[in-house]
Amino acid sequence: MKQSGASSRAYYEVMAFWSNGVLEFSHYSITPLLHRSMRRIIVAPSILAADFSRLGEEIHRVEAAGADWIHCDIMDGHFVDNISFGPEMVGIVSGLTSLPLDVHLMIEHADHYVPRFIKAGANSITVHVEPEAKHDLASTLQRIRESGCRAGLTLNPETPFHLLEPYLDKIDILLIMTVHPGFGGQSFRADQMQKVRRAAKWNKSHERKIDIEVDGGINAHTARLSIENGANVLVAGTSIFHSKDYAKAIRDLRGEPPA
Repeated sequence: MKQSGASSRAYYEVMAFWSNGVLEFSHYSITPLLHRSMRRIIVAPSILAADFSRLGEEIHRVEAAGADWIHCDIMDGHFVDNISFGPEMVGIVSGLTSLPLDVHLMIEHADHYVPRFIKAGANSITVHVEPEAKHDLASTLQRIRESGCRAGLTLNPETPFHLLEPYLDKIDILLIMTVHPGFGGQSFRADQMQKVRRAAKWNKSHERKIDIEVDGGINAHTARLSIENGANVLVAGTSIFHSKDYAKAIRDLRGEPPA
């Protein structure tokens, strides 16, 4: 796992600390929209929507624009009907930025591939709860955390929330998919906000908090809806990389006033 850096901004204070070998964060914000949770809203641009012919430039632009993490979507053509890239590309991205790499494995047998993504420089690795992912979930999560990476768990829109509830105390990030994974540019599914609310309710009843991440159709409007329901991490591809002003797009996602 690479050592991650964080950019400083006037509106935020970010505190990072190690607990049992796992990097954890407390997030605070003073922007009006975020008073509801007082947790810093993290924006993680998904490079799947970037221009790969100039990927280095794209990553540097979102980093300068205020991105917090870089999100890497890994697809194998089996668990989802698309193929993206693998550990080698994650390693290249790791060498291009000091931002944490948030890796989402939409693949079968994630337990087999996790060590390769750890070696490539992932800072957090999220795996799927569905049986179709074909791995021992508890063992995979333990392996991720023992490596020093943050462990994430996710579920498809059609998957019931109760399947992941037994693992909530074993993860650092819960990713709620607001589209069916596999392809960018899909419409946001507002019905998935009930899962965000359930995760936020879990956070309120536990001292140790998890990051609640949303991914799929995230723009300024759906970001606001997600934040209001309890999300604090926004994965966005098209709404950032297809915009003319990356910094404005990121501010709009957070609900920040114009610069």
